[in-house]
Amino acid sequence: MPINLSLRFTGAPFSPSNVRLCVTLIILLAPFCGQGMSAHPMETQDFTVALENGKLANEGFLRCHRFVEGWLRNADPKTGLIPRNLTQSKDIWNTQDSAADNYPFMVLTAALTDRPMFDGRMLDMLRAETKLTSRLDSMPDTYSFSKGGFADAEPDLGRIIFGTSEYIKDGLVPLTEWLGPSPWSQRMIQMLDDLWKHAPVDTPYGKIVSTNQEVNGDNLQSLCRVYWMTSDRKYLDWAIRLGDYYLLDKHHPTRDESRLRLDDHGCEIVSGLCELYATVNFVAPEKKKAYEKPLHEMLDRTLAVGRHEHGLFYDWVNPQTGEHANTLTDNWGYNFNGIYTVYLIDKTPEYRQAVRNALENLHEHYLDYKWENGGADGYADSIEGAINLYNREPVPSAARWIDESIPMMWRIQKDDGVIEGWHGDGNFARTTIMYCLWKTQGVTIEPWRKDVVFGADLAGDVLRIAIKADEPWQGRLLFDVPRHKTILHMPLDWPRLNQFPEWWTVQPERSYPVSEGTSQSPKTYTGQQLHEGIPIDLQPAVARYFVVHRTEK
Repeated sequence: MPINLSLRFTGAPFSPSNVRLCVTLIILLAPFCGQGMSAHPMETQDFTVALENGKLANEGFLRCHRFVEGWLRNADPKTGLIPRNLTQSKDIWNTQDSAADNYPFMVLTAALTDRPMFDGRMLDMLRAETKLTSRLDSMPDTYSFSKGGFADAEPDLGRIIFGTSEYIKDGLVPLTEWLGPSPWSQRMIQMLDDLWKHAPVDTPYGKIVSTNQEVNGDNLQSLCRVYWMTSDRKYLDWAIRLGDYYLLDKHHPTRDESRLRLDDHGCEIVSGLCELYATVNFVAPEKKKAYEKPLHEMLDRTLAVGRHEHGLFYDWVNPQTGEHANTLTDNWGYNFNGIYTVYLIDKTPEYRQAVRNALENLHEHYLDYKWENGGADGYADSIEGAINLYNREPVPSAARWIDESIPMMWRIQKDDGVIEGWHGDGNFARTTIMYCLWKTQGVTIEPWRKDVVFGADLAGDVLRIAIKADEPWQGRLLFDVPRHKTILHMPLDWPRLNQFPEWWTVQPERSYPVSEGTSQSPKTYTGQQLHEGIPIDLQPAVARYFVVHRTEK
């Protein structure tokens, strides 16, 4: 039976005797203070940060769900596919935009917030896209809703290769890094195989898919990750062809080229070559040795002439002369992903310091910076870079910058859930989900509901979790695992473009004590049990608090 406790003193309210009486009554009545009462004041204080993080994550998840609903209202009624944008390209679905940038993060949002939609509408869209748009084997091409067929009478190999490369790297690779094996990963691998089946460019090292740095950078990243995921050597061999082409031939990005783009239509080559370098470090040491000098040359020159005084990158640079754009790229973090990856392999201290320097300058100099003229996609890419690097280098002022920048992006979303009405809206959801997972430390719930607020706070090896709901709720609290190992089978979690960083993860074979509140009687779960989810019952407006301790092997 709920107990309402009210103490009233006359006279001096804070006399020692009254304080002792109050404490005694609280101790005696504590065992009866269950349902109908909030948690112990000490527990509430301990979990304040977790609960505040939960409120931020709740807003983010809700915004992503509204984004999906808004775009689905604009889907083609016959095919179910979403258009390229909601203005001049409303009649077409295309690979590099609709499929690569928007749809995959609708899928991820549904996976986290609406499993019936994930298993239904999202999977139906994949089937429709595969059936209707595949043109050259499995590789898709632009589809016209009004024509009920391809927008262009004849296929263009360059266009198809570009779109397919974007769909794989920007969309299906990050989706697979969270979901693991799925119909989407099957689509990804099939398209990657067909890309290289039709590779049209002859080189001394074998055929490659393109001479375009963006396309080849896309493929370097995709090939390395699919190699680790499948252990199929052909993907590494194809990636090495590209590595040889750029690092061992006359196509070196800073020695042989007069312009290096450091924004999202060129920076892919920097990250891609660094990811290949990390991969061959573990499986082909002779290639690592051959690549070491030219790769460091590329990074050293890029750092020397490509950065603003506060450590962020320009949109482009002429590596020969040092001439550069006057504007900064919102993809500064994408370039630093590669640089930090090489730091992890070779321990070059200047590379780590360059990353820290950029993170340390964000809050002081870039809090009000209008990335890409203040568009949501500009904020999304810049915030993503900060989150991914902060995961490795937790600079406190960078965390404040992320927290104060995310509302600037959120404010752009319209009442109907749509952000700006173009394919870049998906990046709003992508980065928002990254932010939410930071605030929950990778903890998720099943089923998600908009009134269920859950968040986490990490202090050393102790994870505090707070969860509450406005109405009764039964479900599971699920913990993240080191996905770079369990899904991709990578030897090292180097920073990757569009990855969803790992925060507090559980090892499936280990045991973890979980206690509720400040209880001294924890229950032990294996990491696998925590990943599959522990059951939780919530009463209306009654928060529950959990503490999880990291254990040794």
